[in-house]
Amino acid sequence: MQDFIDKKVLITTQNWFLAPDGKEYMGVYGTLKAIHEAGKTLGFIPNRSHANWFIEIGDMIIMGCQVMYITACPEEPNLGESEVWDFSNGVMNRGKRPSKIYKCRE
Repeated sequence: MQDFIDKKVLITTQNWFLAPDGKEYMGVYGTLKAIHEAGKTLGFIPNRSHANWFIEIGDMIIMGCQVMYITACPEEPNLGESEVWDFSNGVMNRGKRPSKIYKCRE
């Protein structure tokens, strides 16, 4: 992961999280600033059910146990609305949903 430091990345998370804008997301896009050890960052080591490292990306810090995927993403991903399809009552419906990716403030 050290190869990704100071580069734009897209991180997907295991669960929904609240971003600084108050909305829920499952991914974050921004510049990866650092990977921190919990003991040095928090001053103690969390119990074994939690990760012992954190990722600093833009204006956020994500606990390592929440990180599912990290990918280099030099070009901004689609952060606009996405098309969604739903099949209910025998009818295919098309709609829009907001992005699930939070764009960090750098």
